Amino acid sequence: MTNVHVMARYRTTIPMIVQIEGLVQDVPGWTPIDELYSLYTIASVTDNLAGDIVEVGSWCGRSAVVLGLAARNGGVSKVHCVDLFPEKNDWRQNPDGSYSFELIIDGKRYVGYQVQTVWKDAFESQTGKIYERYNGVLDCFTETVVGRGMQDVIVAHRGDLESFLTAVGPYFRCRLAFLDGDHGYDAVCNDIRLIDQYLVPGGWLCFDDAFTSYEGVNRALRELILQNPEYDFCQQMTRKLFVARKKAAARGEKS
Repeated sequence: MTNVHVMARYRTTIPMIVQIEGLVQDVPGWTPIDELYSLYTIASVTDNLAGDIVEVGSWCGRSAVVLGLAARNGGVSKVHCVDLFPEKNDWRQNPDGSYSFELIIDGKRYVGYQVQTVWKDAFESQTGKIYERYNGVLDCFTETVVGRGMQDVIVAHRGDLESFLTAVGPYFRCRLAFLDGDHGYDAVCNDIRLIDQYLVPGGWLCFDDAFTSYEGVNRALRELILQNPEYDFCQQMTRKLFVARKKAAARGEKS
């Protein structure tokens, strides 16, 4: 028996939640282990569906590598990580001491943390620490992905969901989308409407910071998901993670 087969069998006896804890150790971010485990599980059970995985709001890659692990174990799909990946000089301090950022990518202006800004203490103790080592978040993200050998599975896109979908074209298909980008109401609604056009029947939408303190996220979910008959399963999975499954096509119905 080869070493590869030995290691594969060894991993099957290690609880997946333990593997996830080891995988994301020291990766900056706020996604808790219970949420990461739920994302891994949903990504795994949908690997029979056509399409790739999309993550909007990847930051330093904490959830991306967990989705990447599921994709790799499934053996087929890619994980497309969409983020503005701001650099140090893109941030500015607001009059109240909080922080927001603004940048231009391919001639298009983007702003971040405008409605709900990053408070001074949080920026200096967490976000700002990244720029003590890296010039930009993409550098940290890349180190996370490459350090775990997932560069063949995870693909980064610097921009927003609209620019990503334009780049991949109309025939792109998604089986799972994890939406954790701008938490403003209009932005969340726009992301839902955009990705819904590419989500295959039986595919899943997952939302971070749902039904917590982000009213923009909560309102968008109530209006576009909970009241939408096209989603046949909706459930708060953890303290922060909400999921919804798109209704599968009826037998004999074209998807």
